Amino acid sequence: MQTNTVAPQEHEADVARAAAVFGDASRVRVLLALGDGRRLSASVLAAEAGVSPSTASAHLARLLEAGLVTVETHGRHRYYRLSGPEVSDVLEALARVAPPKAVRSLREGTRAAQLRRCRTCYDHLAGRLGVALMDALLAKGILTGGDGRYREEAADRDRPSAYGRDVPYELTEHGREILTEFGVDPDDLPRRRPAIRYCVDWSEQRHHLSGGLGAALTGRLFALDWIRRGDARRVVRVTDEGRAGMVATFGIPEDWDVPVA
Repeated sequence: MQTNTVAPQEHEADVARAAAVFGDASRVRVLLALGDGRRLSASVLAAEAGVSPSTASAHLARLLEAGLVTVETHGRHRYYRLSGPEVSDVLEALARVAPPKAVRSLREGTRAAQLRRCRTCYDHLAGRLGVALMDALLAKGILTGGDGRYREEAADRDRPSAYGRDVPYELTEHGREILTEFGVDPDDLPRRRPAIRYCVDWSEQRHHLSGGLGAALTGRLFALDWIRRGDARRVVRVTDEGRAGMVATFGIPEDWDVPVA
C-alpha cells in the first residue's frame, strides 16, 4: 500500500502580524512591566499600564494568543510572565530604534535615568552596569571572542537567528575558575538556552551579557545583596558592598555609572 506523506511546509514569518501586537502603547507597557522575568497578576499589570482591569484582561488575552506571555493559575489567581527571553530581545531591539519618549514629569525623568544606569533585561543585567560588567569580563580574560562593541555594519543580516550569538564569545578556563570561586557554576546552567549570548544594549549601544551565564551571574549578584530591585519595574540599585565587590572581583571601573558624553 502506498502512503502519501505530506512534506513539512516552510512558512515565511508573519512579521506584520507580530508587529501589530506591539503597536498598542498599553500592551507595550504590560510587556515592559514583565521585562524582568517575574510573574505578575493582571491587577498589577493593569496598574502598571494605567488601564482598567477589563482592558488589561483584553490586552493579556491578545498577548497570550500571540504567544508573547504565558499564564499560571494558583487557586483563584492568575499570574503572567513573558514566554521567554526572546520577547525581551524584541523590546530591547525596538527601544534601540524608537524615538525618545517625551519626559513630562520629574518622576518620569528620574525613572528614565535609573533605567539607563542599571536595569534588568529579562533575567540579566543591562544599562551602564550591564555594559560595564561585560567590558570587565572581557578585560579580565573571563570571556573572549569579541570586544563588547556593537557594529551595525558587521551585523549578520543574512541569518536573523544569529542575533545575539554571531559574535563568538566564549568562557575561558581562567574565567571558569573565577566564576566558580564566585559561586556561579558554568557546568550547572539550564540546558534549554544557550550559555553565552549577548544583547545590544539600547541605551548604551554596546553588548551586555545574556544567555544562561548572564542570568546565573545576575542571580548571584542578587543573592549576595550586591544589587537590589528598585521601586520601579526593571530598575536595579547597586549596594555599597556590591559596588566595592564588583570593582575588586571583576575590575569594573569605579566610575561605571558616570554617563559617557
